[in-house]
Amino acid sequence: MGSRWGINRTVGQIYALLYISGHPLPADEIAEVLSFSRSNVSMGLKELQSWRLVRLQHLPGDRREHFSTPGDVWQIVRILAEERRRREIDPTLSVLRDLLLKKPGNADERAIQHRLQEMHDLIELLTRWSEDVQRLETQQLTQILRLGAGIIRLLDLKNALPLLGTKRRPAKSPPGDAIPDEDVLADEGVDGD
Repeated sequence: MGSRWGINRTVGQIYALLYISGHPLPADEIAEVLSFSRSNVSMGLKELQSWRLVRLQHLPGDRREHFSTPGDVWQIVRILAEERRRREIDPTLSVLRDLLLKKPGNADERAIQHRLQEMHDLIELLTRWSEDVQRLETQQLTQILRLGAGIIRLLDLKNALPLLGTKRRPAKSPPGDAIPDEDVLADEGVDGD
């Protein structure tokens, strides 16, 4: 499963062991259980630490370093999403911004720059959305995920209802049927007097 996330098999197996063990493990025990060399375990743990997916702990009465994973699976997913953004998305946005700063010299370059701008805008939008999702409480995130395709029905309902705090006027109202609201007239730049 680790290779599907872009990490090598050894690192994935180390993480899986730490996650399912439920308690901190020292590197030598990880090496023994998985039949890995101590150096492979050390490199794997360093990689996992760089991703902030394991924590180093010292247990009372034991001089060895122990390692554990966050206990909350949602926290793990949040860390993975944040690290992926930091390692992959942010550098991509940086390259796109640099390319967009260059002045196009001809129509072909303007067309290319337009496409790059669209890509930048989409990635930027998804990044902001991801940051908003990261701030949600787990219960709120779970509710959103359970909505699934129901979110489309919710958006359709939102679009069918008048916006709160604004006043709508029917598209065609019979003459003399109603006097327009002063706020509506003011919004349209019409003097109510």
